[in-house]
This record gives sequence, structure tokens and C-alpha cells, in this order.
Amino acid sequence: MLSKEELKRKVCAAIDARRDHLVRLGETIQRNPETGFNEHQTAALVAQEMERLGLAPQTGLALTGVKGRLAGGKAGPTLAVLGELDSLTVSDHPLAHPETGAAHACGHNAQVTGMLGVAMGLKESGALEHLAGSLVFMAVPAEELIEVEQRLDKVAAGQLEFLLGKQELIRLGHFDDVDLVTMFHAASGLDTFARMMDSSNGALVKKIRFAGRAAHAGSTPHLGINALNAATIALAAIQAQRETFREEDTIRIHPIITKGGDAVSVVPAEVKVETFVRGRTIEAIQDANRKVDRSLRAGALAMGCEVEIQTIPAYLPQHNNADMGRLFEANVAEMIGPGQFPIGGHKTGSTDLGDVGHLLPVLYPNISGSEGATHSAAFQITDPDRLYVTSAKLLAMTAVDLLYDDAREAKGVLDRFQPSMTKDAYLKHQRSLFHTERFSGAEA
Repeated sequence: MLSKEELKRKVCAAIDARRDHLVRLGETIQRNPETGFNEHQTAALVAQEMERLGLAPQTGLALTGVKGRLAGGKAGPTLAVLGELDSLTVSDHPLAHPETGAAHACGHNAQVTGMLGVAMGLKESGALEHLAGSLVFMAVPAEELIEVEQRLDKVAAGQLEFLLGKQELIRLGHFDDVDLVTMFHAASGLDTFARMMDSSNGALVKKIRFAGRAAHAGSTPHLGINALNAATIALAAIQAQRETFREEDTIRIHPIITKGGDAVSVVPAEVKVETFVRGRTIEAIQDANRKVDRSLRAGALAMGCEVEIQTIPAYLPQHNNADMGRLFEANVAEMIGPGQFPIGGHKTGSTDLGDVGHLLPVLYPNISGSEGATHSAAFQITDPDRLYVTSAKLLAMTAVDLLYDDAREAKGVLDRFQPSMTKDAYLKHQRSLFHTERFSGAEA
């Protein structure tokens, strides 16, 4: 039997042999961006690659997800390697789709490529016979919570229950046969090769509609009820709440007005607002959400209009598994050098991998190799070898660590891991967050 170190070298050599193919894959996905639950072309490409490797992919999971499996030489835990299919909408990005405005301004194309690189390395090196357990490779849809109206239409049509891909995959049972999960994310601005945060914010989504009454804005404004003024008062009230939030709860509320009226000469009768309510814990998010709702009612009350407040579950707070992080850290030290993978801290962005992490141990490192702020037109991958190839080698080496020697490390991780929820409790919690309130300021 090969030693673990020999096995890792063989796996890395197999990935290196596929270097040019992986770079082409990553760039092909980058040039063909698709938004969440619409990733048909990317999913077809992933399925094609999985078929070539003999993974017998399942397709159409949560509309566009793809899942394949490789079995080790003996029974043991199942490790899932994930990659996210979707892009953002950043219409001024230089590689944005000319019709949809979709752009890979967050590096998900690197995740999918890295996931496929792990599968290639483990399969083509012959490493699987030396491992205990299985590997699942899952291309998951819709991590970015955008195009909310479109997704709510899919919910109304019975195509979805939740608005995020991993939530749907949990609901549909596609994580039921998984014990541990890993993936990575591209990161800009790191002063080390990679890093891993301890945690990140969760979030709720708010869709708000203020309904007033139209009138001629010049001659008879007194006959109207100005919904835009109501929204403006509400947004000012939300701003005034900020000093009530504790620093350690890392609350982030960032509303946008998606409709401000119909014509400048008409008193605005309908105004629409969307926002996230983010925070470090479920309790902090719920507290901030109550304050946001009060502020929205205050705007409606001040102007005597109506407000409809729709609350939608988004991301649960995310927590990384420290045991898996230390294995990844050792591989970074071996390949890149010591001190190149700091662990710790909190990130105020959000991911639906947080939902998975309440049920299963999760490893989610950030790897450098891009520049420009994520979610912006300036984001670009500057080191494709690092993000398409080296990332795959590091995840594959960590998979070997977990499943080698009768999966001793994976079993230790599972013995020490305490899920915060069962699947049933998770689904009950998420479903409880869907809520629509209608408040009339004229009647209060």
C-alpha cells in the first residue's frame, strides 16, 4: 500500500497533467456566465466532464445541480467536494454577458474547475483504492441571492421551495448521503496564499412595497399619498437604528430602492425596496429584523400609506470546521510554505454553505489569485494556475488526509462535530422565516 505522502504526490501529478484542460474549463465557464437556477450550459459542461470520468452524474438537481460519485477501496465516510455554478449580474464587468449582464465577478468558475480537478486527480491517479469511503462531487446552483422576483415566480410555480441552491439540495435530500463537505472561494487582497475565517454572517431578505395614492405632483399634490416619502422616512429610521446594534453582532443592512415611482409629475403611488439583514448569529439577525420592520411601519404611519413587508429566509451564519482547517493548513505549508494559511476571524459576507455547516462539518478556505473587489466590475482572476490547478491539488490532498488509513481523520472529525440542527429542525426553522405583513398607516 502506498504511503499517504506517495499517494498525494501521485494525485498532484495527475492534476498537473490536466493543467491545460483545467484552465480551458475555467475560462470557458468564465466566458459563459449564467445566474442562479439558470446555469444550464455550465451544468451540461460539468455533466460531460463527470461522464468522461465515470462518475455517472445525476442532473437537474434543484433545477440545475449535478452530482457524481467515486467510491474508495473500502467502506467509510462520504466527503463532498462542491463548486458553485452561478454568476452575479454585473453588467459593466468586461466579461459580462451582453444580454443578461451576468458575470463571474465572484470566482465561482474557479470553484467548479477546482472541483473537477479534484475528481480528475483522484480518479486518474488510482488513489481511490487506497482510500476508505466515497467522494461526492456536486456542482450546486444559485449561491448568490439575486433575481429574487424571478425565484419567487419559481416558488409560486412549484419548481422551488427555497431561493438558494444548497437550501433546495438539503430539502431534496442530496446531502443525506454526505458526511463532510469542502470547497473553496477565490479571494482578492490577501497578504498570504490563502486563509480561513472561523465564521461569516447569515442573512434574511426583505422585499418591501409602499402603496400610496397618485396625484398631479405640481397642481394637486395634497390629493396624493407619497409612497416615496414613506420609504425615505423608513430608510432614515433604519439608519437611526444602527447605534442600537452591538459591534460583536456585525449587523449589516443595505437597502436599495428598486422602484421609486412612475413619473416625475406624479406623486409616487408605489415604491419598492429590497434589503438584506445580515448578522453573526440567528438571534442577532432576528433582533435587527424586528427593528427594520418597526422602521418600515414608521414610514407608512408618518405618511398614512400602506406597507407590505415580505421576509424571506436567506443564509444561515457559517462556521468552518477547525479540524479540517488544520489538515488543509498542513497541505498549504507543504506545498507553498509555512505561515501561508492563517485561520481565524469573522467575515461579514454570507454564503448558503452556512446552511450546510449547521448539519455537517464544513471546510471553506479562501485562496488568493484574483484582484479587484468581489461582486464588482474590477474583479478578475489573475493567477489561473493557482485558482484552477493548485486549489484542486490542495483539496485533493486534504481528501486523502481525511480518507486514508481507514478514514481515521474523517472519523475523528465526525466524532468531535456537534451539529446545531437536525435536517428536520433546519427545514422547520427556514420555513418559519417566510412571512408577509401588511400594515396600514392610515388605519393605525
